[in-house]
Amino acid sequence: MADAVAEARRPAADQRQAVARREPDERTQVPVRRRSRRVLRYSLFSLGAAVLIVGGLWYYLTGGRYVTTDDAYVQANVLTVSTDVSGIVDRIPVYEGEHVAKGQVLFRLDPDKFQIALDNARANLDQTALTLQSLKADYLRAERQVAAQQAIVQNDQDNYDRYAALVKRGAVTQQEVGDARYKLLADQAMLGGNQANVKSVLMRLGGNADTPIQQMPSYRQAQAQLAEAEREYRHSIVRAPFAGVVTQVNKLQPGQFLAAGTAAFGLVQTSGMWVAAEPKETALTYARPGQAATVTVDTYPGETWHGTVESIARATDQEFSVLPAQNSSGNWVKVVQRVPVRIDIKPDPHQPPLSAGMSAEVSIDTHHHRTLADFF
Repeated sequence: MADAVAEARRPAADQRQAVARREPDERTQVPVRRRSRRVLRYSLFSLGAAVLIVGGLWYYLTGGRYVTTDDAYVQANVLTVSTDVSGIVDRIPVYEGEHVAKGQVLFRLDPDKFQIALDNARANLDQTALTLQSLKADYLRAERQVAAQQAIVQNDQDNYDRYAALVKRGAVTQQEVGDARYKLLADQAMLGGNQANVKSVLMRLGGNADTPIQQMPSYRQAQAQLAEAEREYRHSIVRAPFAGVVTQVNKLQPGQFLAAGTAAFGLVQTSGMWVAAEPKETALTYARPGQAATVTVDTYPGETWHGTVESIARATDQEFSVLPAQNSSGNWVKVVQRVPVRIDIKPDPHQPPLSAGMSAEVSIDTHHHRTLADFF
């Protein structure tokens, strides 16, 4: 019986002895674990600080290479179509959003008014030519009349001189001498009138009767009137000055009276688009024309257009404002200015179409690399 109880108590004693042996080992392992955690924490802190320092240096050294801005918009040549002649709109052969070629008819004014003016100018030119030819004939006739009258005057002068000599000898009467003198004076007056008529006709011929009709002032004036009538007739048919897309065509309707210089509708050129960006002046230190640039448009995420810096404006927008800033006052505050930059883009035929006014983001590669010397 006693042996059985002893056997039953032995496992419990062995268990207590095993626990007593493990407790000193665990008490020695706790400080080791704490030291390991502390070393790991400090190592992580040091690694994080090193990453921040290295990352900051990398950002600084590479940060001065690219000039980026989101203050940029797609631009294109936009024309408000108009004409310098007035008339009633006759036809509009284009529709909204149509792509038109250079020289294609956009709209036409009623041609009757311009055709009548053109016919009138042509008739006036022909009549002027006939008038000048008639004046040349009049000039020849007037010259011959002068020559004939000069002969008559010379004959009258001879008769008068002869009568004046005969009256002294009593061969003729004083009355006959007086009649001869009167006829001489009358024919001299007529000669003066004929000579004045020759001068008048000569002046109407431009001062030189031998000048060709086409070079005479009155003919050239009529010719200029015909050219103006032809110009107005041509301008009554408005054609596209460049290839593009027509917009707001519904602003013009057939039968509408269009005054000279009045806007009809818009024409947007689809080729030769560019991006107008306005980065801050502090970012353009190393930007120069000819540098490569990339453009992304908000309308087409993931698409990238490549281009080059075409020009950097030599004046900020403030210089063209109606009321420029007055910096002589005591409360002047310095404001970072924005400088217009034009970027010529080269679209790929497979890329989506661009529209003028779209928002864009620009990145210019200046190829400038910072050094640690710049940091210090």
